[in-house]
Amino acid sequence: MILERMAEAGEEVKLVGRWGSPFVVRVGIALHLKGVGYESLQEEFGKKSEILLKSNPVYKKIPVLIHNGKPICESMIIVEYVDEVWASAGPSILPADPYERAIARFWAAYVDDKLPSAVRILLGLLEGSKEQAMEQIFTTVQLLEDAFTKCCRGKSFFGGETIGYIDIAFGSWLGWLKAVEKMFGIKFFDGEKLPLLVGWAELFCSNDAVVNIMPQVDTLIGYSKVFEKKN
Repeated sequence: MILERMAEAGEEVKLVGRWGSPFVVRVGIALHLKGVGYESLQEEFGKKSEILLKSNPVYKKIPVLIHNGKPICESMIIVEYVDEVWASAGPSILPADPYERAIARFWAAYVDDKLPSAVRILLGLLEGSKEQAMEQIFTTVQLLEDAFTKCCRGKSFFGGETIGYIDIAFGSWLGWLKAVEKMFGIKFFDGEKLPLLVGWAELFCSNDAVVNIMPQVDTLIGYSKVFEKKN
C-alpha cells in the first residue's frame, strides 16, 4: 500500500488500481483537482486482489474508489462521484448547465467506445487489425479536435478555464497514445492537422493535478513489454 496523500481527519479514501491504467489515472486527476487525500492500493498486473474482488464483485475491474468503506466502481462514475461529494473543493468537473453536461457525457462515452479497444489492439492485448486500430485513433482525435472548438469557447480546456469531464476522459489516454506513437513511429497529434489538441495536450499534461499522475512515455513502453511476456 502506498500512501499518496494524507486523507482529511475522519475521512477514509482509498483508490484500488494500477499506475499504468488510464482509467485509474482519471480518478487520480479528479481527486487531485479537488485536493482530496487518498491511499493508493496498487494491483499487480494479471492478478486480482481480495479487496478488488470484494469491492467490485460484478466486473472485478479497476479502478475502485473506497470512500469511508463504501466502494464506487467504473472510472467516469467515480469522477462524477468525486465532483459531487467534494463539490465545494476545487473547480467543478461537470458543467452546471444540463445541456453542456449531456454533451460532456456524450464525448466521454465516445472516447471509451473508440480508444481503449484500438490501443489494446496496438499493444497486442486484443486481436484485430493494427492498421484499422491506427485509423480509428486518427478519426477519433480529429473528431475531438472539432469537438474542442465547440466546447472550449476559446479557452484552454474542454471544460473552459479549468480541466473538466471531457478533459479527464480523453486526457487520461495521452500517455498511452504518445507511447504508441513512439513504438510505431506514427504521429496522432500533428500540429498542422490538430493545432488545438496539440496545445491542449501540452497544457493538460503540465497541469498540477496531472503532472505527477500521468505515466511517463518511456515507462509505459517498458511496461508494455510485461503484456508481451504475459500473453
